[in-house]
Amino acid sequence: MEEHCPRCECHGHIFMDGVDFRRARDLHRYRPDTAAIRTHLAAYQTRGIRYFRDGGDPFGVSLRARELAGEYGIRYVTPAFAIHRAGRYGGIVGRGYTTLGEYRALVAQASALGADFIKLMFSGILDFAEYGTISCPPLPTKEIRELVRIAHGEGFAVMAHVNGADAIRAALEAGTDSIEHGYYMDEEDLKLLAETGAVWVPTMAAIAPFAHRPGCRPMVVERLLDEQAEALCKAAAVGALIASGSDAGAVGVPHGAGLAAEWALLEQALGPAGCAVIERGNQAVRERFCRK
Repeated sequence: MEEHCPRCECHGHIFMDGVDFRRARDLHRYRPDTAAIRTHLAAYQTRGIRYFRDGGDPFGVSLRARELAGEYGIRYVTPAFAIHRAGRYGGIVGRGYTTLGEYRALVAQASALGADFIKLMFSGILDFAEYGTISCPPLPTKEIRELVRIAHGEGFAVMAHVNGADAIRAALEAGTDSIEHGYYMDEEDLKLLAETGAVWVPTMAAIAPFAHRPGCRPMVVERLLDEQAEALCKAAAVGALIASGSDAGAVGVPHGAGLAAEWALLEQALGPAGCAVIERGNQAVRERFCRK
């Protein structure tokens, strides 16, 4: 599967290094570190990866990476920064708002920076010690709908970090263009995923390393991976779009190698037909996530 499929990293963070988040963050805190960016881009070039969709950062690193990516034969797209509700999860990758007026201003800022799309944070992150727990409540359905409506009205596709069946359902009903992570997806979500044509980027490689980390329970991680694989099979069976994204740069997910790990997990879940399934999803990402 890995040898024959076009190589697309549909979810990564170039400002992270896959090893030490704080060290990587501090490296870019005052200005993007061009040497580090080039090292990561070279890792993709070496592996023949020709597309990278960034999930945003607070420091302008992905914008600098986009300027350099052509030298490495990589088509690079970015939201500039992710947008989250202040006080909820998302500050590590972007900027926060408290009112819809402030949100509109952030969309305008992203536009002025040349963002290719908008990245929104609708929920928290997974708890790897307690199954079924997410770090913070999701945004209200009405707010999710309005955030997506505003972004679409400005000509942007929406990439959404979201976990939890209800939040995923709200995101899909709002017209979100891609579901990132998407853990705890239920049968109704899978049906909506196919009906709406949204792309699902399941990022299995990002959680697999948690099985061996202090404070995490291997049984919880294994259950999450098993359920994600089962949902992927069901999604493929109903014709949903699934794309390859590893959350590259997150701790335990090295640039370049992270995508290989994601492919291995996708292949295990989807079997021999997986390449065609994933290429459909990757193609949809490549076509949709640029400013209209």
